[in-house]
Amino acid sequence: MRLIELIDTQAARLDQAGVCFGHGTTNAFDEAAWLVLWKLGHPLDALDEVAEHALAPDQVLAVEALVAERIASRRPAAYLTGEAWLQGVPFFVDERVIVPRSLIAEPLADGTLDVWLSDQTRHVLDLCTGNGSLAVLAALAWPEVVVDAADLSADALAVASKNVARHGLGDRITLHQGDGLAAVPGRVYDLILCNPPYVNRASMAALPPEFRAEPALALDGNADGGSDGMDFVRTLLRGVASQLSPQGVLVLEIGHERAYFEAAFPQLHPVWLSTSAGDDQVLLLTRDSFA
Repeated sequence: MRLIELIDTQAARLDQAGVCFGHGTTNAFDEAAWLVLWKLGHPLDALDEVAEHALAPDQVLAVEALVAERIASRRPAAYLTGEAWLQGVPFFVDERVIVPRSLIAEPLADGTLDVWLSDQTRHVLDLCTGNGSLAVLAALAWPEVVVDAADLSADALAVASKNVARHGLGDRITLHQGDGLAAVPGRVYDLILCNPPYVNRASMAALPPEFRAEPALALDGNADGGSDGMDFVRTLLRGVASQLSPQGVLVLEIGHERAYFEAAFPQLHPVWLSTSAGDDQVLLLTRDSFA
């Protein structure tokens, strides 16, 4: 069997099983390619080079077993491989963190955010850092800044520490444990990036198994008893102005919850940033927005 044929057969298995995508891939073929290439030890961008390789029976069996585990467990592929990619940068992941997929990475990496920064931008906060991916991307994008990365979860920070070390950024990224801005009391930032828990109660109840395999703490935006997914965001926006410099900006991801955000904060008029998922999932607020 050729490698490309194995990908096709495993994609058909994934489709037939009705697994859910969204943790680095959006369709069965891409997910199968990821699993096949990883299991056989090929770079994930090497498909064109290895597609016609003939496979030994034991290689086919090993891949089939991995895909069977993906189907039976409904765990995201990144948990099976221990790695996920964001903007072409690899990150270690396991079940202690959600699989990195923040749309904030797009305007960060493509330079969109640069026009909102100044030559005085030196201090960045990645709030709800999870596995540390946005903190790492920020440090890579802006070599002149230092980054604080904060999360309530000690488990998540243990994963983030691996990624900070993996990318050699221990001298520029500092990890902090705590609840929201309470993790970094009194500190002032020129840029705050935040991909918080924001999923509303009804959507949480309807999440497919792959998403329920992730830590609910990082997804459920109703921890204080609300239902609109905005509990964390309410607390954040009450205190964020005091921790932004005069030229500071907050970049906040709220996913599909724009209607809930606008209902909760009608007095705010954010700038909505374009992403591959649309123009209504990542917003930007300047320090002056809170005047």
